[in-house]
Amino acid sequence: MPAAAQPLALRINWRTIVRYREFLSDTEKISHDVGVGHTGWETVLENNKQAFCAGVCAALPICNGSSHLTDAAQFIDQLNANAGDVLSRSERARAIGLFEGATDTSNTTARALALRQVSEDEDLAKAEFNRAFVLMQYFGYLRRKSKRCSDSDYTGYDFWLTKLNQFNGNFVNAEMVKAFISSGEYRQRFGP
Repeated sequence: MPAAAQPLALRINWRTIVRYREFLSDTEKISHDVGVGHTGWETVLENNKQAFCAGVCAALPICNGSSHLTDAAQFIDQLNANAGDVLSRSERARAIGLFEGATDTSNTTARALALRQVSEDEDLAKAEFNRAFVLMQYFGYLRRKSKRCSDSDYTGYDFWLTKLNQFNGNFVNAEMVKAFISSGEYRQRFGP
């Protein structure tokens, strides 16, 4: 199965396209019973994030022990490489330190914490922001994945990503949102 067709919980490379159904499913898992403003909502959200990362690790060959990577440094280096080498030396050392000098990566809690450290890295967020923003336009305005109907491939997504990048992330100047809300697909779905 090609990487882009795998469910989010089976992927580890951040450079693949997230599917609408997987996005909704994963969002529901992370936001389950979270009511912002309710007492203890931050704790519920944190617990959901921890459970989600543990579930992702259980499904990933790199995390669940079926990978050839058993050394903590190899494990962290592979996660970091898949994320585009976003960790600084100190962040890498901190991630390796999660395994507390163990000779292998059998500690599932440490694997999930390491995955989360890489996935929540500020450099990764910056590097992926425009890609995520374009994808959210498809999800939010059109309620669909970026490859559907008239988009038999990702040329539409790629067009908007290129345009957003050309405008240095300024979606107003790129007229991106305007194009989505004036599209026939959006108007048919939500009204005039």
